[in-house]
Order: sequence, then structure tokens, then C-alpha cells
Amino acid sequence: MEKDVVVTELQGVVRVGMVDDHPSPVWGIDRILEPQPDLEFVCAAATVSELLASSDSLDVVILDLRLNDGTTPRENVERLAERGIGTVVYTSGEHPDLLRSAARAGTLAVVLKSASEEEILHAVRSAAAGEGVITTEWAAAVDGDPNLDAVELSPQLQRVLTLYASGGTSASVGRELNVAPDTVNEYLKRIRQKYADAGRPTHTKLDLFKRAVEDGWLPMPNRSHSG
Repeated sequence: MEKDVVVTELQGVVRVGMVDDHPSPVWGIDRILEPQPDLEFVCAAATVSELLASSDSLDVVILDLRLNDGTTPRENVERLAERGIGTVVYTSGEHPDLLRSAARAGTLAVVLKSASEEEILHAVRSAAAGEGVITTEWAAAVDGDPNLDAVELSPQLQRVLTLYASGGTSASVGRELNVAPDTVNEYLKRIRQKYADAGRPTHTKLDLFKRAVEDGWLPMPNRSHSG
């Protein structure tokens, strides 16, 4: 039943590609995706350039952090994003600096190579829907980033950020704080501007959640799915 729901929500088959230097992870992902009616494993390549040359109609790419062509995770994630392709970083978790680079570029999910099939499928489907999956690996990596400029928020702005980033709406946050929704929107504008000034833009609600975790306004998330 869960798969049927996913197919309905995404309204079509999600086309998945993979970039990895080694064949074993590719075989593993192909095996995991093959029985899923809503996911199609289209192609794999050793570099992003080769992948894009193989197919121009991918929805999600599973990207290994360490590639031998000299490219950085950040430029690979940004290049895929320019084509409208969501990225799921697939990593052993041994290189937090590379993970931070991908996170700053806007990767939608980070999945360990030791993750369960359920976690991998959840990440791919979420990325296809444009939704990020914030895992403990992502949070731990950015938490140790020495290049994150701190942003000072007043107690009221902290409260707005935590409530809104945790899933609230302008209306629900307004009710909680006894202010009008328009006032909440003004607060959110101020928060976004402060982060923009610090070189840490917040274009989406997920970005706001990330910033709240990075700065300690919200706790690191627990793993969404246990293997």
C-alpha cells in the first residue's frame, strides 16, 4: 500500500541515475530499485559529465562523494541542480568536509552506504518530490563546520524560526505567539535577511530548518528510519 501511495503522490515513475567510480555500489542500488514500481534505474556513470551525456531526463541522481575526475561534491550537486535534478549523496561517512561541501550546495539527502534499503528508498522518493531528508550524518557534519558564521537572533525571532522550521505555518506560529500571520511573515523576512547577510541563504523551509539545527536552535534530528 505504501508503494501505491508513493506512485500517486509523485504521479509517475521516478527516473534515477547514479554516479560512482566503482561497480559494486551501482549493482547494489540497481538491485534495490528494480522491484519498485515507482522507481526506474536509468543509467550509471563514473562522472557527472558522463551521466548527463547518457541521459537528459533524470529526476534524481545518487552521487558518490569521492570521484576520481577531480570534481568537488559542491560543483557536482550544483551542476545537477541546474538541470533540475535532485541529488542524494551516497557516502561511507568518512569525509565530513566533503559532506559539508555537498550540504552547502543544496543536496537533498545524505545516505550512508551502510544504510538499510528502506532508508535509501525513502531518500530517493523524498528527493524526487523535492523534499529534503535531514539525517544525523548531515547534521553532525555541518555541526562541525568551522566556516559557519553565527547569526544572532532575538528571543522572539528564535521562537519564530524554531516553530516555523519545525513544520508550522505563518498562521499556526501566529496563534502560538499571539501575533498576526503578517507579523510572522515579517519576522521570517528578517530571519532570512540575517542569514543572507551571513552568507548562509535560506531559500526554502528546509534551509531554515538546516540553519536552526546548525545554530543550535533545534536539536540534531534522530535517524528517520532505523536499519
